[in-house]
Amino acid sequence: MLWTILLALILAAVVVVTNLFIIVTMREEVILERLGKYKATLEPGFHFLIPFIDRAAYRQEMREQVIDVPPQRCITRDNIEVEVDGLVYLKVFNAYKASYGINDYTVAAVNLAQTTMRSEVGKITLDDTFSEREAMNENIVREIDKASDPWGIKVMRYEIKDIEPSEDVVLTMEQQMEAERDKRAEITESSGDRDARINVSEGQRREAILKSEGKKQKRINEAKGQAREVELLAGATARGTERIAEAIAKPGGSLAVKARLLEQYIDDLSQILDEADVSVLPVETANLKTFFEGASAVSGSFEDGQA
Repeated sequence: MLWTILLALILAAVVVVTNLFIIVTMREEVILERLGKYKATLEPGFHFLIPFIDRAAYRQEMREQVIDVPPQRCITRDNIEVEVDGLVYLKVFNAYKASYGINDYTVAAVNLAQTTMRSEVGKITLDDTFSEREAMNENIVREIDKASDPWGIKVMRYEIKDIEPSEDVVLTMEQQMEAERDKRAEITESSGDRDARINVSEGQRREAILKSEGKKQKRINEAKGQAREVELLAGATARGTERIAEAIAKPGGSLAVKARLLEQYIDDLSQILDEADVSVLPVETANLKTFFEGASAVSGSFEDGQA
């Protein structure tokens, strides 16, 4: 009997002591209720309680929390079914609201994240779901943050972990990618052939231009040569004419010129008469050259005899 009473006293002492004080750690805040009514928010440290009157009703984690959002199926704007999951990063800023504003803020945040994520995925196409992740994350954070303000929590960020289309969609995408690769290969090959033809035609055009330039330069050089030749001939003729004029101006020059012209006339007339079929002048006229040659020979013999 004594041991029973002693044990009861020990248990009562333990109950009284455990309800007499409380230790709040650095990472949390405790909601204190007195007779079932909110009394105070206990910050980290050592606090005394009135046994059986005060009660630590809620302990709220004040550090940033990471909550896994389970995968869910969503329908994109182009009616493609995808499975999307993510992570919600939130933090309690008001322990009172987090305790009395909602039953379980973690469950509420997850459900709200799933609802908002379905809504955001339904606004874009499948191709955009991969490229617009950052915009989707920002929209989800904004929507959750507006709804969670009465809960005393702050959504820091949301991250989409994975977006998985259905197997049929994956197969279709692979076929589309293969067709796209074949298309790009054909485009590349045709572009190479086109460039090759362009290069060949450009080379031929360049060759024709060079040839025409060469011919043009050749004609220019020939024209310059001919002009130089005419210039030299004109100069030589002018110098010859000057010399003839100088010779004529000397004593006996005029007579020599007349004799030369007469000799040339006789030679040309004799050649014409030999080649012509019809004679217009007397044949004796053609013998004038012989007459003058004979007269010249007789004159020469006479001069030799006198000597």
